[in-house]
Parts: sequence; structure tokens; C-alpha cells
Amino acid sequence: MEQQSKALARISSVETAAERTAGAAGGEDLAVLALAAAAALNLLADAIQRGGADHDDIVQALKTAGVHEAFARVFDAASERVMDTTDDPYDFDERLHADNLAGAAGDVRRAFEWL
Repeated sequence: MEQQSKALARISSVETAAERTAGAAGGEDLAVLALAAAAALNLLADAIQRGGADHDDIVQALKTAGVHEAFARVFDAASERVMDTTDDPYDFDERLHADNLAGAAGDVRRAFEWL
């Protein structure tokens, strides 16, 4: 009888479209990195759909990997960037934008508390 692996997926690297094109040396911009992150999450979703793991195993694997914290850090970094680049730290619109991004980070963290 053939033994099957219980692992959902083993990904050694994610190559972006920009890396495959000629002259794409260094200086990856945010759009390329966001596409790579989305591709990795889509690979994970596909592996989950094809795998036989139950809900608890999936949630535990995501928590152990820190997916929620990594995603929340993206919003935290964006919030900090908004405040770092504003000329007036008391500008209502800029402050609201930064607060909304920080709130999104908190929402991502809280969502994993409920799982």
C-alpha cells in the first residue's frame, strides 16, 4: 500500500512574472510583491481544497505559520507610511486613512482569535 503525505503543500519559492522577464533585476515594487503574496495564498487555498485536512488542522497550520500576523503587519506598515509621509500629522483625512489601516490590522488579528 502506498503511503500518502499528510502535508498540504510544499512550496520552495514563488517566482513572479517580473522575475521571469528580462532585466527584472532588483527593485521589486509593491505591486509585484502583492502579486506574489496573493499567488502564495491562492496556492495554499488550492492545496486545502485538494487535501484531506479538517478545519482544525487548517486553522492551526495558519496560526502556527503566523499568516494573520504577517497580513496584519502589511496594514500596520501602510498606516505608519501614511503618517510618516504626511506634512501635517493632524490632517484629518490623512489621520483617518492611517487609523482605518491600523483598524484593518486589528480586525485581521481578532478574526484569528475567533477561529
